[in-house]
Amino acid sequence: MDARTIIAKVRRQKALSPEELAWFGMGLANGKVSDAQAGAFAMAVCLNGIGSSGRVGLTLAMRESGDVLHWDMDGPVIDKHSTGGVGDCVSLVLAPALAACGAYVPMISGRGLGHTGGTLDKMEAIPGLTAQVDEAQLRRVTGAAGCCIAGATGRIAPADKRLYAIRDVTATVESIDLITASILSKKLAAGLEGLVLDVKVGTGAFMKTAEEAEALARSLVSTANGAGCATAALVTDMNQPLAPVLGNALEVAVSMEVLAGNRDAAPRLHDLTVDLCTRLLALTGEDEAEARQRVERAITSGAAMERFAHMVALMGGPPDMAEDWRTHLPKAPVVGEVPAPRMGRVVHIDGEALGQAVVSLGGGRQVETDTVDPAVGLTDFIDLGTVVGRGEPLCVLHARTEEEAEMAARAILSAVTIAEDDVEVPPLVHTWVDR
Repeated sequence: MDARTIIAKVRRQKALSPEELAWFGMGLANGKVSDAQAGAFAMAVCLNGIGSSGRVGLTLAMRESGDVLHWDMDGPVIDKHSTGGVGDCVSLVLAPALAACGAYVPMISGRGLGHTGGTLDKMEAIPGLTAQVDEAQLRRVTGAAGCCIAGATGRIAPADKRLYAIRDVTATVESIDLITASILSKKLAAGLEGLVLDVKVGTGAFMKTAEEAEALARSLVSTANGAGCATAALVTDMNQPLAPVLGNALEVAVSMEVLAGNRDAAPRLHDLTVDLCTRLLALTGEDEAEARQRVERAITSGAAMERFAHMVALMGGPPDMAEDWRTHLPKAPVVGEVPAPRMGRVVHIDGEALGQAVVSLGGGRQVETDTVDPAVGLTDFIDLGTVVGRGEPLCVLHARTEEEAEMAARAILSAVTIAEDDVEVPPLVHTWVDR
């Protein structure tokens, strides 16, 4: 086998065999495939696709290019993945809630990408915590706390790491085939028995239309099931922030409020987390109604909070996170309201613009080498469809300097449309995809 023959088959729209894809995946990892060949392959796939069997084959090839974890636990090993949005801190509540229900969640997560926040950046807003762990520590924390939210080691799906970097500079990121294989190769390398996918759609998501989101959800579900992992997906709304909070430490704080039993702190965050947990437990064979009750009880009883705090302590964070998170989390020196410029109803929120406003405050990265400021962001963000009076707050802004706060306030005012019109607020969950 050789890269030129494989690329030519994709260009001619001929099916690739599992053996050819396995060779190509290993070639990405060990350098036998050059950058030029990787770029040509990515472009050929982007233009012509590789079909459903090709997606399964590429996913497995990239998974097998590095370490694949195997577990021997007394409960199911399961996880979830989100395609990214704003105010999306589900992972911080979901992982410990599932752990409190007897599952194990080795959650391999990523950092912020574009306007969307990264789970690892949120975790590292907790003082002392180190989210980059080796396999031994991932196993130790998962076994002891029931969950570990950590970054992938360099030995997890190295073929994907290489191909993703090539895609980023060759305008081939948007390919559903390549997105599917990229997401699933890393998740399936964690040795999962069940996976639920949260595919976002709307102004704050990468997928802006329902058709795009459903196409990606169906590709992910069919590929993961074809690769042997029981998987389902929800297509969920991102036409407003999921939690009324954007920013790393601020999203940790609102997650802690939910784990403390305060659903009103972030109702959409709470409800979506329960939906995702319930579906995951149902994939392992539990009765869905009973699973929902168990998840809700795990949160309201404080059991999920105990799991989260135990995980944080094992990863180097404060040992008293459950009792004293407000003291531990960093705070921005400049805090102030962003007032509504006129009276009316909030009829549109540009979630991507909000995310970019937080990035400009220092809450994300403009370039890869930027240091993230965990304290900055937005809280108390107004809901879509709310009627406001002139001068009433749209949100509270947390910034490092007055000048940065003023710039972010202008961006927020541009991102929120206030009018006399009525607006139909989209449902939180648009649809389920099971196959």
